[in-house]
Amino acid sequence: MTMLSSPSAGPVPGGSAAVPDGEGSVSRGRSGRRSAGERPSAVATGILLLGALYCLLPVVWVVVASTKSGSELFSTFTFAPSTHLLDNVADLDAYRDGLFWRWMANTALYAGVGALLSTLVSAMAGYGLAKYTFAGKNTVFNLLLAGVLVPAIVLAIPQYLLLAELELTNTYWSVLLPSIVSPYGIYLARIYAGASVPDEIVEAARTDGAGESRTFFQVAVPMMVPGLVTVFLFQFVAIWNNFMLPYIMLGDDRLFPITVGLSGLLNQGASQPALYTLVITGALLSIIPLVALFLTLQRFWRVDLAAGAVKS
Repeated sequence: MTMLSSPSAGPVPGGSAAVPDGEGSVSRGRSGRRSAGERPSAVATGILLLGALYCLLPVVWVVVASTKSGSELFSTFTFAPSTHLLDNVADLDAYRDGLFWRWMANTALYAGVGALLSTLVSAMAGYGLAKYTFAGKNTVFNLLLAGVLVPAIVLAIPQYLLLAELELTNTYWSVLLPSIVSPYGIYLARIYAGASVPDEIVEAARTDGAGESRTFFQVAVPMMVPGLVTVFLFQFVAIWNNFMLPYIMLGDDRLFPITVGLSGLLNQGASQPALYTLVITGALLSIIPLVALFLTLQRFWRVDLAAGAVKS
């Protein structure tokens, strides 16, 4: 059998086929243009670095300051570390028989249970606003947007008066109940439900005989998981860092979250000095669960972005 070969693509030593010059030059030109277009902007990179420095600088200060003793805290260079971190943790652990760890447990209870219940309420309310038609729907959504703009501190006193009438102040419920309803969480859930749950799939589930609750929990919720993770994380961080509501509602320091507890260590009155090293060390320990939670849940956002890239 006679093999026909193109003069421009003949064999070369080593057995590999030659690549036409024209095609190679086009490929090189395309790759050159692509790499040139993907070069990051120096201005944008500089702005991002400044933003990262602005956000991380206080965290670095807390880490460094927690390694210093009380005398070194005000006599040494701000960002010069020392070797007293373990001593500070031991002193914090010994303070009033480990009261700090009770504050941490209280904060985990308030933030964990409150964020879970808030995410469930937000998912149901957002799904209802996105997929159902009823009288006054636009009015309810507009009131919801208005609720997003109202500062939480404005509602603290009315919430205290209402819970005082129910004799729930100075209890765990006084912090949990106001945290369940989040206007911003409902708003996010409504936007995400409208974008991620197609009406055709909801109608198909109803046609197959699924009830409304089954359609919501087995069809809609799995599609809304990335958005609900965002709602959960926002609400968890908001409750974890909340100060004003538990400060107003609680009087027993054994019910305090970590924010109110550490504030009490700074304001013990004129008879006792402020425990700066314990407060800084406690602040460092309080950051660790938030960082761990973010690193654990960020994979849901990566999955969502990858899914969007495939669909596009």
